[in-house]
Amino acid sequence: MALSQRLEFRQSQSLVMTPQLMQAIKLLQLSNLDLTTFVEEELERNPLLERANDEPPVGEGPAETGQFNDSDGGHNDEPGGGPGEAFEPGQEEWMSKDLGTRAEIEQTMDTGLDNVFSEEPAEAAARTAQDAAPTTYTEWGGGASGDEDYNLEAFVAAELTLGDHLAEQLSVAFTGAAQRMIGQYLIDLVDEAGYLPPDLGQAAERLGASQQDVENVLAVLQKFDPPGVCARNLSECLAIQLRELDRYDPAMQALVEHLDLLAKRDVAALRKLCGVDDEDIADMIGEIRRLNPKPGMKFGTARLQTMVPDVYVRPGPDGGWHVELNSDTLPRVLVNQTYYSQLSKKIGKDGDKSYFTDALQNATWLVRALDQRARTILKVATEIVRQQDGFFTHGVAHLRPLNLKAVADAIQMHESTVSRVTANKYMATNRGTFELKYFFTASIASADGGEAHSAEAVRHHIKLLIDGEAPSAILSDDTIVERLRGSGIDIARRTVAKYREAMRIPSSVQRRRDKQSALGNVLSTAMADRSRNPEPA
Repeated sequence: MALSQRLEFRQSQSLVMTPQLMQAIKLLQLSNLDLTTFVEEELERNPLLERANDEPPVGEGPAETGQFNDSDGGHNDEPGGGPGEAFEPGQEEWMSKDLGTRAEIEQTMDTGLDNVFSEEPAEAAARTAQDAAPTTYTEWGGGASGDEDYNLEAFVAAELTLGDHLAEQLSVAFTGAAQRMIGQYLIDLVDEAGYLPPDLGQAAERLGASQQDVENVLAVLQKFDPPGVCARNLSECLAIQLRELDRYDPAMQALVEHLDLLAKRDVAALRKLCGVDDEDIADMIGEIRRLNPKPGMKFGTARLQTMVPDVYVRPGPDGGWHVELNSDTLPRVLVNQTYYSQLSKKIGKDGDKSYFTDALQNATWLVRALDQRARTILKVATEIVRQQDGFFTHGVAHLRPLNLKAVADAIQMHESTVSRVTANKYMATNRGTFELKYFFTASIASADGGEAHSAEAVRHHIKLLIDGEAPSAILSDDTIVERLRGSGIDIARRTVAKYREAMRIPSSVQRRRDKQSALGNVLSTAMADRSRNPEPA
């Protein structure tokens, strides 16, 4: 077979992922906070981009708004009258009235004017100046001039973290540099709950210190405030707090060392280990419950960001639902065509022309990409509301099974696009604020062959069954399966157990112990009250 070269023409279609297309896809899955950060960076990088300000032009006042004041019953038509110059009823009439001579005034007031106005003018002025509140920021010690705006943020104190609180005590507890270094290293290992890792063997190796030195520093750290901090496990944390209260006797030590029996509500075994009677073991368990298992949680940690919804859903006047974008969180940018036209007339170098041409293209693309992103989010949210109309009307029990493909087919988009749109986006509804991915749930088959049920609705049904169970009739997972099948939900026992554990609901055995223990406490309290206040014969 002879080898030869030849030219052929073939026509084919392929998707070219340009940098702008890749950036547009990335914008879809960004949250509003990340999007604002990205736009701010583009504003600094691109000279042809500018913010779209909604403020009125200079010289024009704000839009007129109707205001009603209960004090005057209408608008204030007095010239010069404004806020802060309210006129009390009868004030003008009293000021224009002639009070007469000094003798007439003293006769009217039934006392001398020296008793009424006893202070000299200089003393009155000094008292007024002393009682007056500071009027400028400099009088408060802020250091700004009186012409600048009053800044309330200058008085906001920084939130004290657990690490800072422990570091302050460390500087007082130790004077040696080696001990401070070991202490600071251990403080850096403390988590937000106030616990240290169980194994501190590597600390001595990394610091080049002996294990005994680390233990000695740790013993001092465990005496820091708050009580129980720097413990390596729950038993040690409770023991530290009990020592602080002078309640760590041998019986309490046995109880703290067997917290697993306390979790199982095995009071008989605990009573035998501690060597106490029923009344004493009840008091000891009560003391344990009053302790703080996470002493570090009362200190500030990472600042939480407020969840801002991207879409609002409100009931419409026609019985439907009105879907609206939260435009307050969307960045607004414009392309400054005027600036570009002025520059294009003065630029002479080819490199400068190429730079500003690329800047114009990138600015135009960003404006279009932001607009397309907003339209896509609104389109996906509208379809979700249409598919889950029962949820918005009746609640979570009517949440339908929904997947990305159903929404993508309805709005003629790809599933990956819908997945990116629903990531990190939130919807504010009449039933709360939910992530868009919340409305996409798996389907549970119906027992009678009818319409399938959503997994979220089934979880809600399981929670209602468990919340309504009586202490004498705790529902097992098998019983819950039978109840659900009676309601038309075909579900396996392992699925019920998985959903129950995901909702952090204990097993039927643990629930029976908890409810019987709570019922016993209520009955004992009622009998004690009854013995203190016997009914009259």
